[in-house]
Amino acid sequence: MPVVTIRMAKGRTIDQKRVIVKEITETIVSTLNVDPSWVTVLIEEFDKDCIGKSGKLLCES
Repeated sequence: MPVVTIRMAKGRTIDQKRVIVKEITETIVSTLNVDPSWVTVLIEEFDKDCIGKSGKLLCES
């Protein structure tokens, strides 16, 4: 059973999340030849003040 975790900053729309879940599932199904019901996609969202990149918090960019 493939499980994919996506970690990203908060702020994406529900429609964007639907698309990414659909497309990731389709890719796994076609690549691994598994049933779509076996694929789980988890989305973890973080506030921009909880993500650092290049030595700065994203909220400060």
